[in-house]
Parts: sequence; structure tokens; C-alpha cells
Amino acid sequence: MSTTTQTLIEEIKTAPENVQREVFDFLVFLKARQRAQTDGAESLLPLAQTAWAADWNSSEEDEAWRDL
Repeated sequence: MSTTTQTLIEEIKTAPENVQREVFDFLVFLKARQRAQTDGAESLLPLAQTAWAADWNSSEEDEAWRDL
């Protein structure tokens, strides 16, 4: 395991749960974006929708956007 991986794991372990979730979502997004670039895909919207689905598909989000 690389030093970067070990350092990242230690930082994540000490972060609050909500930060850990955000880091996970961002990592999934970055990996998907890299795959899309490798495959020649142009649109990142489907990747963002997948990466942030847990945040977007929540009762809090529904409440925030209800009046718009």
C-alpha cells in the first residue's frame, strides 16, 4: 500500500461521517469521470447523477426544492 493510500485512509478514519460520505461520493465521481474520458464520453451529467444520488435523493433535498 502506498504512502498516499495510507495517509488518505488515516485522514478518512478521523473525519466525521458526513465528510466521509462526501469524500466517498467525490471519489466515485472522479473514477467515473476518468473512465468516461478514457472511453471518449462527453457528458458528465450521468456521472454526477450517479455520484451524488445519495445526496440528491433525500427528503431534505425534496423539501428544499418543493416550492420551486
